[in-house]
Amino acid sequence: MNDAFAGIFLARHGETDYNASGRYQGLLPVPLSEKGLAQAHELAELAAAEPPFAKLWCSPLLRARQTADIVGARIGLRPVEDARLVETDAGDWTDRTFADVAAEDPDGFAAFERADPDFAFPGGESFAAQTVRLVAALREIAAGPRPALVVTHGMAIRLVLIDLGRGNQRIANAALVEL
Repeated sequence: MNDAFAGIFLARHGETDYNASGRYQGLLPVPLSEKGLAQAHELAELAAAEPPFAKLWCSPLLRARQTADIVGARIGLRPVEDARLVETDAGDWTDRTFADVAAEDPDGFAAFERADPDFAFPGGESFAAQTVRLVAALREIAAGPRPALVVTHGMAIRLVLIDLGRGNQRIANAALVEL
């Protein structure tokens, strides 16, 4: 499957206050922080240094869209939103701190931390379901013009990399990962 996604680059959105404070944002419309805006501009420069992208895709969640708009302005592309690229629905953990969840549900938190494919957020989405929707989106993106840049979320990128057999990697805000 690695060759099927050649020419696709994944980028994580810039930092939010939720990222900085260790809080689950899930599907909330959390904006980029000042640091995140600066990171998005740095990502735009990284993207501009790559071979010209033919298409720019993004999650419609605010933090990803803000990042994609900044990158798109720099590389001359308008972002195309795809709802399948959103972050995991964190369900009952949305808006809670990692520390609180770890204290209340250490086993669940440990499964989350290791990106266990059998993990599902209480009242939310499973990593298995998220992986299915992400891979479906990437297959459609791969059928279009490449190279393509996809601005999405940290867990989304981790799950794709796990699915591709590239291990469980933590992805920094505004990181660029070539598939």
